[in-house]
Amino acid sequence: MTTGNELIQRFEQFASPQLAESWDNPGLQLGNPDRPIKRLMTTLDVRPEVVQEAIKQDVDFIFAHHPVMFHPAKNLNTRIPQNEMYAQLLSHGITVYAAHTNLDTANGGMNDWLAAKLRLTNLEPLVEAGTDPVSGQLVGMGRIGTLNGSMTVREFAQYCMRIFNVNGLRWLAAPTDMDKPIHRVAVLGGAGQDFWQSAVKKGADAYVTGDVTYHFGHDMVANHLMVVDPGHHIEAICEPRLAKLFEQWKQENKWDFTIVQNKINTDPFNFMVNNEGKN
Repeated sequence: MTTGNELIQRFEQFASPQLAESWDNPGLQLGNPDRPIKRLMTTLDVRPEVVQEAIKQDVDFIFAHHPVMFHPAKNLNTRIPQNEMYAQLLSHGITVYAAHTNLDTANGGMNDWLAAKLRLTNLEPLVEAGTDPVSGQLVGMGRIGTLNGSMTVREFAQYCMRIFNVNGLRWLAAPTDMDKPIHRVAVLGGAGQDFWQSAVKKGADAYVTGDVTYHFGHDMVANHLMVVDPGHHIEAICEPRLAKLFEQWKQENKWDFTIVQNKINTDPFNFMVNNEGKN
């Protein structure tokens, strides 16, 4: 039988925890990785509804992108939904592991998956982050590359909506830039507004990232950077991608466990369109 520790050891050769940002909390979140894995679930988020689905499917190992214990619990009052979720995980013997900004930075990880979704070529890191402690290769947060051809601002926004399969998105562009061709594109999964200046410095026509706030948006537009915010949840691309990676490792290492993907939509946002015009 394959234990959680065996999977973790192999994964950390791919995306070392040393690549994570100092504020992050990747790694073992909860449970006992010494136990054998029989059924593993990949997920973006560990939310109560995801845990209930994992219990129904007899999952004993959850591999997530977002840390479930990002903020320490102040008590163990199970009337609090988050604490009740911890209790459910423990009572059902489910181990939880998370790979967050280390997966964002690793070569072949989150931002390469998003860049591939955008069909970008000639990729390079958006923000250099030094050297991978395992492979010795250069690594960095985000990616920047080129589209095959060019699009208008509106065409690119529609393109992002289509390929990421979102019901709505926000996009920003100066009125004077509406006819500007979009050819060189930067992408950073999650909340990447802090790195927009790197996109400008590296010649990006457009920047795709989530959780852009009002004043950052003004600064981006003033610097003639077109921005598409399709939301944080596009990182759910990790669910099939991690499953594919683990299937590959299963074959290479003759591991014996079943892999399932989370099918619960954990995006907390809905979209409403104003068909009466902008006020």
